[in-house]
Amino acid sequence: MAWIFLLIAGASEVIGITGLNLILRNKNVLSFLVLLVGMVSSFGFLSFAMQSLPMGTAYAIWTGIGTVGSVLVGILFFGESKNWLRIVFMAMVLSAAVGLKLIS
Repeated sequence: MAWIFLLIAGASEVIGITGLNLILRNKNVLSFLVLLVGMVSSFGFLSFAMQSLPMGTAYAIWTGIGTVGSVLVGILFFGESKNWLRIVFMAMVLSAAVGLKLIS
């Protein structure tokens, strides 16, 4: 169950960061609400996951999900660069997260 909580925490972080980007583009109540709900649920689910998982592993995977997810949201919805090097480095982040999972 801890791994499911960690996945939800990572996805919630992506939602929160998307809310932050929305605030920078258009300051309205909905943008602030997306940021608040995303970040609060992200930290809540991360804390649930850390009750069973080692702190370093949980944090590294949480930030990896947030990093890769945020880059993908930026590319797909906000017109950010699709440079092939960005894809290579995202693959590196994912491979490091998988490696941590394998040794945990």
